[in-house]
Amino acid sequence: MDNTSRAGVKRAGLRKKNWELFFAALPLMLLVILFFYVPLGGWIISVFEYRPGRALFSSTFIGFKYFKMFLTDRAVIRVLLNTVIFSGIGILLSPLPMVFAIGLNEIRVNRLKKIFQTMTTLPNFISVIIVYSLAFAMFSSEGLFNSILVSRGSDPTVNFLSNKDIVYIFQTFVSQWRYIGWNAIIYMAAIAGIDQELYEAARIDGAGRLRCAWNITVPGVMPTYIVLFLLSVANFVNTGFEQYFVFQNPVVYNQIEVLDLYIYKMGLKLFDYSYATAVGILKSFVSIALLTMANVIAKQVRGTSIF
Repeated sequence: MDNTSRAGVKRAGLRKKNWELFFAALPLMLLVILFFYVPLGGWIISVFEYRPGRALFSSTFIGFKYFKMFLTDRAVIRVLLNTVIFSGIGILLSPLPMVFAIGLNEIRVNRLKKIFQTMTTLPNFISVIIVYSLAFAMFSSEGLFNSILVSRGSDPTVNFLSNKDIVYIFQTFVSQWRYIGWNAIIYMAAIAGIDQELYEAARIDGAGRLRCAWNITVPGVMPTYIVLFLLSVANFVNTGFEQYFVFQNPVVYNQIEVLDLYIYKMGLKLFDYSYATAVGILKSFVSIALLTMANVIAKQVRGTSIF
């Protein structure tokens, strides 16, 4: 067989392999299109005075009325302020998973390391309803924490779930408890990819564990941290919904109502579907703008973009 024939057979083999990969990925692509792109057609109701049970195009066309309403409504300022506070605290605490991963990597007893990693990763897989039940059992007025205080003569009790003065701190504590171990997995993978010869050379030069961690491990995981930090900035307005929905109560509602919870309230509780859709569209465009900005910054800092 000459070189031309071999090249033709090779190209045919590559085309066959590419088609096999395409059909393997096709089900996932269809699911992404079905659940992420097809629903975008529902954005059209934001420019109509839509009411359930009425044909869409028989509804009154209102244009950008609800977009202007959201941008000019003073009541929205409180919701945006809550969102900014929760997101800002999350960004300030973004180094914690990296620090936790580095500390976990320094544990030399493998069995102990696995126990810590399992215990800190497990909360990520616990339903938020169970998380609330645990928090209620621990921190409510008659919970374990207050029972210990009462047994020691402390009075009055502290209800962490209905204390608007500490709602930001308490919700951040719950969030960090749930996700710090899971988020640390990415940094553990980055640490595993660091060349071990660097550590050996540092030990030969007399460096201890702390100096090795500071001069080798931290610089080694810093590119990963920068990417995740920029993605968290791009995700600034997406604080989540489930945790705040479950932990809400009349006392702390004004402090815990974030943008996602506000959209849920307007759309599914007050049945103002058009307004809720308009707010969701604005939120999506802000996220896209932040992600684009983070991508540009990443390209300037790292030399390569995020996507």
